[in-house]
Formats: sequence, structure tokens, C-alpha cells
Amino acid sequence: MSEPTPLQTLLDTLPQRGRVEWIGIRPARGEPMQAIERVAITPGKGLEGDRFAGRETSKRQVTLIQQEHLHTIGSFLQRDAIEPEVFRRNIVVSGLNLLALKGKTFRIGSVVLEYTGQCHPCSKMETTLGPGGYNAMRGHGGITARVVEGGEVALGDEVQALLPSSQA
Repeated sequence: MSEPTPLQTLLDTLPQRGRVEWIGIRPARGEPMQAIERVAITPGKGLEGDRFAGRETSKRQVTLIQQEHLHTIGSFLQRDAIEPEVFRRNIVVSGLNLLALKGKTFRIGSVVLEYTGQCHPCSKMETTLGPGGYNAMRGHGGITARVVEGGEVALGDEVQALLPSSQA
């Protein structure tokens, strides 16, 4: 096996650990998000009680957004931080750049997730946030993940990138 490039070494170096600040589920289409303190997460299903649970082949079994971006998006709209339920993401994390998880698996509580992509804003954000809402969210919409190992996630749980198998 060849030595990692300097860039790959930088990409693999992620000592920061995040923290779960908010958890929410969407019980049905069009219904408001429900903030909860803990949730069971199952491989091939996602969050228990979420309307998207059960989409086994979905790359969007769990959605995450950075708490720091709630302030950023609000700032672009000349507002204070926006409440997390507005964005309809499942988990809000602080203290960790979620985009640094690209190509990685990561642990939250007892759950292992795999980064599957960015969670881009939808056109509903223009209505929900007002004019410019869609563009305010661009680059700040969070990430999507697939469940690798199920378990439970609770408020305050640590979020940590897992080492690549070649480094474990």
C-alpha cells in the first residue's frame, strides 16, 4: 500500500470532536419537526419515528447541520440565529466541521454513520426563510449520512470521526 499524500494526511487529521445540540424528527409530510432528547437509529431505516425511516437504500437516512451555521444563515438574512427545526435536519452538531467528515465514518453516541453527501437546501427555504433564504443556506445546509451501526443518540453525545481501517 502506498504512502498517503500530504493532502490525504491533512484530510484524515480530524482531532476535533463535536457535540449533539438538538435532535428532531418529522412524523409525517408537512408536519412540524418534533424536538426530542434521544432517539433510536437503525441501519437501513434511520431515526425511529421519522417520516423517512424505512428507506433502506437511501443515502439520506440521517441529516445533520452545524449549530454554527444557524447563526451564519441568520446573519445572511439580517436576523439572529434561526431555530433548528426550521431547517428540517435531524441532528444539530456543534464544534466540528461536518464537511470534514466527507469520505469518513463517524460515531455519534453508540451509532456509526457514513457520510453520503451534502444536504443542499430545497426551494421551500425561500418560503420558509423569506426572500434570499435559499441562497443564504447554500453551502450551509449540512450533510446526509447512512446508518452503518444502529444504537441510540442523545443530546450532549460526542461526535467523532473514526480512523480509516488502514490507520485503526
